[in-house]
Amino acid sequence: MRLEAGLKRDWRFWQGLSRTLKRVKSIARDSDNLICDDIQAAVETWRARPAMTFEGRTLTYGELDAMANRYAHWGKGQNLRRGQTVALFMPNRLEYFAVWYGLAKIGVVTALINNQLSGLALAHCLNISQAACILVDAETSPVFEAARSLLEKPLPQWILGPAHGDQRDLVQALKSCSQLPPDKIVREDIRARDTALLIFTSGTTGMPKAARITHVRAQLYMRGFAGSTGAKASDRIYVALPLYHATGGLCALGAALLNGGSGFLRRKFSASHFWGEAVDEGCTMFVYIGELCRYLVNQPPGDDETRHKIRMAFGNGLRPDIWPVMKQRFKIPEILEFYGSTEGNVSMFNFDGREGAIGRAPKWLRKQFNIRLVQFDVETQAPIRGASGLCIEAGAGQIGECIGQIGGDARSEYSGYVSKTESDKKVLHDVFEKGDRWFATGDLMKTDADGYFYFVDRIGDTFRWKGENVSTNEVAEHLLGFAGVREANVYGVEVAGAEGRAGMAGLVVGPEFEIAQFGEAVARELPAYAQPLFVRILPALETTGTFKTRKMDLIADGFDPGKIKGPLFFRDPKKGYVKITKGVFEKLSAGLVKL
Repeated sequence: MRLEAGLKRDWRFWQGLSRTLKRVKSIARDSDNLICDDIQAAVETWRARPAMTFEGRTLTYGELDAMANRYAHWGKGQNLRRGQTVALFMPNRLEYFAVWYGLAKIGVVTALINNQLSGLALAHCLNISQAACILVDAETSPVFEAARSLLEKPLPQWILGPAHGDQRDLVQALKSCSQLPPDKIVREDIRARDTALLIFTSGTTGMPKAARITHVRAQLYMRGFAGSTGAKASDRIYVALPLYHATGGLCALGAALLNGGSGFLRRKFSASHFWGEAVDEGCTMFVYIGELCRYLVNQPPGDDETRHKIRMAFGNGLRPDIWPVMKQRFKIPEILEFYGSTEGNVSMFNFDGREGAIGRAPKWLRKQFNIRLVQFDVETQAPIRGASGLCIEAGAGQIGECIGQIGGDARSEYSGYVSKTESDKKVLHDVFEKGDRWFATGDLMKTDADGYFYFVDRIGDTFRWKGENVSTNEVAEHLLGFAGVREANVYGVEVAGAEGRAGMAGLVVGPEFEIAQFGEAVARELPAYAQPLFVRILPALETTGTFKTRKMDLIADGFDPGKIKGPLFFRDPKKGYVKITKGVFEKLSAGLVKL
């Protein structure tokens, strides 16, 4: 029976991998077939079919293409040339995809700016993009106006709505632009290795960095998910993730549009509206990022959560404790978890549904994958190297950093960031042999004997305490199983007189939460080194636009009651968790408390 189950699992994995490889095998770095050509081919095949719905308005493939063509001709009219950049600073809306698709037709790069940014962070992204102009709407224009003084150079502002002051009216300008495709001669010397988009990292640990998304990489995203999901023309995909990020803007839309299907686009995610809209819109798939699923699980039960036609949810970051709940409570037949990095060359899929695994690279297909794990030293923040000076591969069950070998083909290329300095920081040299080059993901993982990969933590989040490595991710998963804990963000803080960093947990809790009961569970179920020394109760976890939890501000606050409003606790060795008063804080800060 075990052998039969293993063969079924392997067959299911091979089917998924084959579908994906079939869609991406023809992608080549030197090809003149660009991402806009892939989309144009879909338009010609399914011109009259519905492509995208947003706030009650639906565009067919033909209408979406006509909209994109107007943007292409607008760009030509502004004398935008191949390789120049336009900043797109808008929330999800019907025009969003059409803007960058249209500009790609004339070889112009679009910088997809996170519409949640403001002030210094927004100005930073605009400055490094070197954009020739910025496209905004009524929602984002005031935010841009407030950051203008921080820009390195003036940036013309085109607004999709009523224009004021020195704003330029994009709506009016588009009216005089042709709906027909621009002549391909304007991009005849562009190749797939050239940049199509700039997508910015989340900025959870500092200022965002601009990742170069070549036409090759955009094609891998869109074609790859068109194959991996097995989507068909009859599928309708619910997209509530931001389009400025690859998961929503490329992976999800690729699965829909390159298969003749359609997308239901939402301005932003709403847990309370999700299932009702999925039912009303006849959605058959949805794309997620981990915390989105937790928000759904935390909602009270409702009839629509099982009345839907969802056959697959696909995405990344789904925690192991939420996985079975998603399948059983919401009656979702299939979950496709994947792993990938925006700027890197590492990607993998969990095609056969092993709960908790982020992907798989079975031994019998090892040569098909450029992915390896190398042993890593958390204290030095560097891979461990042997006597030969080369890295040491991590075995099954060992935690190591995930890396991807850099090669010259489409699947293993590393396009990196706009900043060469930042790009070079992510490259490891002489890893398994002299002269080889590998992309360092910055993620710690482990594998099992069957080749499944399991996410452990982000390098920098893992810390040392009492001589042991503490994974913030693993501790958070344990805490989420305790009574009353709704959300958990675990991080390390420095304590005077102590080596390493002590664990601290920021918790969002329900009315049933009791700190004494929580302390008993922590002492019972976690090893001493992994037990949070400090606990902070939060009204909500602050997240990025892609639902990644922010830690930097929490780390900066530490355990100082002068900076923190709300309940704050210290784990006393004898009394358990006690409130941190000014006196307790002063003793801790002076190193007078035995930890």
